[in-house]
Amino acid sequence: MLKKAAALLLVCASMGAWLGCGTTKSRYLYASLPGGAGGGEIVAYREDPNAGVLTQLAGSPIAAGAAVESLAVHPSGKYLYAANSGSNNISQYTISSTGALTEVGSRANAGNSPTLLVIDKAGAFLYAANSGSEDISVYSIDSGTGLLSPVSQTSGTTAPTGLQALNMALTPSGNSLYVTGQGQFGYVEEFPISSGVLGAPVTGSPFVTGNGPNGLAIDTSGSFLYTANTIDGTISEFTVNADGSLSLIQTLGESYSSPTGLLIDNSGKYLYVANRGSTNVAAYSVGSDGGLTLLTNSPFATGTSPTILATDSSGKFFFVGTQSSQSSQIQSFTLDPGSGTLTSVATYPIGANPTSIVITP
Repeated sequence: MLKKAAALLLVCASMGAWLGCGTTKSRYLYASLPGGAGGGEIVAYREDPNAGVLTQLAGSPIAAGAAVESLAVHPSGKYLYAANSGSNNISQYTISSTGALTEVGSRANAGNSPTLLVIDKAGAFLYAANSGSEDISVYSIDSGTGLLSPVSQTSGTTAPTGLQALNMALTPSGNSLYVTGQGQFGYVEEFPISSGVLGAPVTGSPFVTGNGPNGLAIDTSGSFLYTANTIDGTISEFTVNADGSLSLIQTLGESYSSPTGLLIDNSGKYLYVANRGSTNVAAYSVGSDGGLTLLTNSPFATGTSPTILATDSSGKFFFVGTQSSQSSQIQSFTLDPGSGTLTSVATYPIGANPTSIVITP
């Protein structure tokens, strides 16, 4: 027995720099590059589950659909979907055990210029916001193959929004879909959902928020909703009522320029803001009443024009995509769950501006 234990110790020591002893399966990170070679690429990395270090996969980046804009990973980790805004369709991929992507089936037709994708937590439905036709396409997901089938809406093949979508998010229950857009004011629209069908917006929708609500996040309990208002330089905080309507708590003025991306960590304790004009990510603690308090060691420095935020399922690692004509990159950070502190791990230059980052569970 002692010999076996010693042998196991040696194996763990020799592999520790790569996988670590007792570590769960690898995770894979994918980023969409609409301006990549051929008009669209997906870059793929293996994430070291112990250190947050990224290693680009062989054959990556891969050619994708025209102007691929948004990605979504199925909760099972088996399938990836890509919205091709230049060809008005959705690509469907299987994800191998090594992270490789294989496109399967015919591309699913969407509306004009699909730019946003979200999947419910059950993995039953995929929603695509079509910014050109100002509507939403919905698809059911085959659990065995991952293939998409369109879901008819009450008004036809798609559900109209009346606004060009800037961002989109589902409540944790999957019962409401929220869409932000800009008109005379910044707005948040709410749509109740039943079996993938969008109903009439709740009374009071759309709800006024700050101008340029590019960032959108809903807390882990589904009780609070936040928008990052790029034009105003503010963050709006709302209570999500039982009927899906929103009540404004407050609008918080930021000390930083052009807040663009929002992310609430897996614990629900911290909200992070990508401040595109200030080259940093600000971090706030989230109170029981939804209120935000800036962390004393915030903000955290990033590359130029941070825009896209993502975290992995462990909640220990945090990723930032920057959009700059001179230095587009993906940055990796550790996330301290006790303090919310971000600590830089590494920076990975890429050939085009990332517009979406997703990570397998």
